[in-house]
Amino acid sequence: MNVQAGNQPAVAATGLGMERSFAHEVEKLKLGAGDKFEGEAIVAVTKALLQSGVAYVGGYPGAPVSHLMDVLAEARGAILEPMGITFEQSSSEAGAAALLGASINYPLRGAVTWKSIVGTNVASDALSNVASAGVKGGVLIVVGEDYGEGASVIQERTHATALKSSIPMLDPRYDMGRLVELTEQAFELSEAAHLPVIMSLRIRAAHMTGSFTCKDNRAPEFSPHNPLPGAIQTTDTIVLPPASYAQERDKFETRLPAAQRFIVEHGINEVFEGRRARLGIVLQGGTHGSVVRAMNLLGATGPDGETPVPLLVLNAIHPLVPDQIADFMKDKDAVLVVEEGNPAFIEREIREILHRRGLPCRLRGKDILPMAGEYTLDVVRRGIGTFLNEEDNGKDGLGPVAAEALEALDAARAETRAALDATAPPPRPPSFCTGCPERPVFTALKLLQRERGKFHVSSDIGCNTFSTLPPFNTGSTVLGYGLSLASGGAVAPPLNQPAVAVMGDGGFWHGGLTTGAANAHWNGHESVLVVLENGYASATGQQHVPSTGSTAWGRPVKLSIERVLRSMGIGWIRRVNAYKVSKSLRALRAALDARGQGLRVVISDEECMLARQRREKRLSATREAAGKAVKRERFGVDEEVCSGDHSCMRLSGCPSLTLRRGQDPLKDGPAAVVDPSCVACGLCGEAAHAAALCPSFYRARTVRNPGVLARLRHRTENGLLRIMGAS
Repeated sequence: MNVQAGNQPAVAATGLGMERSFAHEVEKLKLGAGDKFEGEAIVAVTKALLQSGVAYVGGYPGAPVSHLMDVLAEARGAILEPMGITFEQSSSEAGAAALLGASINYPLRGAVTWKSIVGTNVASDALSNVASAGVKGGVLIVVGEDYGEGASVIQERTHATALKSSIPMLDPRYDMGRLVELTEQAFELSEAAHLPVIMSLRIRAAHMTGSFTCKDNRAPEFSPHNPLPGAIQTTDTIVLPPASYAQERDKFETRLPAAQRFIVEHGINEVFEGRRARLGIVLQGGTHGSVVRAMNLLGATGPDGETPVPLLVLNAIHPLVPDQIADFMKDKDAVLVVEEGNPAFIEREIREILHRRGLPCRLRGKDILPMAGEYTLDVVRRGIGTFLNEEDNGKDGLGPVAAEALEALDAARAETRAALDATAPPPRPPSFCTGCPERPVFTALKLLQRERGKFHVSSDIGCNTFSTLPPFNTGSTVLGYGLSLASGGAVAPPLNQPAVAVMGDGGFWHGGLTTGAANAHWNGHESVLVVLENGYASATGQQHVPSTGSTAWGRPVKLSIERVLRSMGIGWIRRVNAYKVSKSLRALRAALDARGQGLRVVISDEECMLARQRREKRLSATREAAGKAVKRERFGVDEEVCSGDHSCMRLSGCPSLTLRRGQDPLKDGPAAVVDPSCVACGLCGEAAHAAALCPSFYRARTVRNPGVLARLRHRTENGLLRIMGAS
């Protein structure tokens, strides 16, 4: 071990970090009437909730709307409790949706949030019941539409849920002021139609920045400070016959028509006029920015950026208003529908309106735009260019101009692509963070499969999903959050081997406890469950889970995964240190070999490295500023010892472990090297030891502000090394 004395470490520091805080965003929530808000859209939506008089807010964290929950959790004591607003970080999206039951019988405004489509699927039972029963208080469901580039889930849209449950759905145009206005109007729409309202925020919408003029926050009419007069019970809102039949009729005969009237009377959808009146574009609000920018790139916009083609911007994509659609299209020769994803719900409904009304307008859409996938700027530009070239190709039309611009843009794009391809780094699959405590578990699983051959591993939602990719290639199915253990129930018997499932602690509390562990134990499955207990729902930004030790707002409370499992009668449980690969390997061997003992559980227990680094870097900076000794460690590779086999990389996949040109002329190929991002988790050395690989890894320690004993030790060690002939 080398210890370097002095105030400057041998390894350059990567920068000082801080613990996760949203204090700056909380201050923005305090802005009053006339103040200017500047910041991210998801925080602007959060401010709009407070301006709307919500009585309660809940949700389950998930990109791209996690910040809504993060900021409100930090604002609980300073803003929410004084205003009488109830806040809950729900244990699942189903729990969040169930909160909406407060608005069925009482005039309470409420909002919930989660990632969609996966979260909406989990919440769908409660959503269907709330939509059937109807609401008195305005209800808004803010969903993060995780669709397209940057998405991390199955590619479906929330639109289908809105249609099946008759829930009005907003897809706002990307303008901060308009987004805030629509958030506030959503509660009014909900109360006018007695239906919950979904507002879809795409990835780009949630993270856009801008400004708007604030209003004062509004306390709810009823709260702990001003309680409701009393409890209400009525069978009219219970989803049982005959009330359920009346509720269905009411949705289609009264409530949806009321929503359509509100959409028209309050200008939810917008028409932008243009000089090419015989053409038109109908578009989802969320695609407005791409449509206008595409027109600009095609040379089809005016001097002030106005579009020459009239636009009908559907900020409300359900329900559509047939009269509004027909009025826009009645004098047009051709209209393009810009609608992401499939099925093409909007295009189909507009086609039906045209048919029923006998309008001769040509409808274009999926014939010139992709059937599926996000409508990025390039996609929209090409689709609109084709539309203009085919529908307005006269001498003075926009088509020839658009075709020329499209050709020039394609040529420039090809040139840029060629330049990038010539210098592009090799592709690297997404993977765990440096030092992640989940990576060593998959190193152990990979070593175990080397010993025993392939066995079926069911994966889960969360950081652990990365294990399905190189270099681990471990995991055959991913079916939902906390569903990994349940998904292996029918696989193990035909394979004549235990079902192996991996899930994080977030997945365990979300669905893994009942759907997974209880189900497997009750049915007597031969299963091995690996729980990665790192203390957080890490994939969405280190949100707290029941086993973290506290709530997101600091209330001390900890639920023990091990105790819960033992209370169910599960006796075979082993707890391992995630970074001790050899011990994890022994525990996994024992679990697979314990046939006839039902469900066996291995709990891998180490804190998320990102959370740990945030805390430790802040503490180290404080100690260093105070003149106290601060130790930092990292690993390295002795190039003279490195054999060039690179099994270390295939077994760890650590981002800090890479290759460089070897300096030894007697060795072929590059040598392994550890870059400065190393956090000294020790996996590379552990993997080398567990797999009996080469001993080329070493641990280096640097000390800032060393004490007398550290300096003496440093001088002594250096002297001994010189005596031994070290250079």
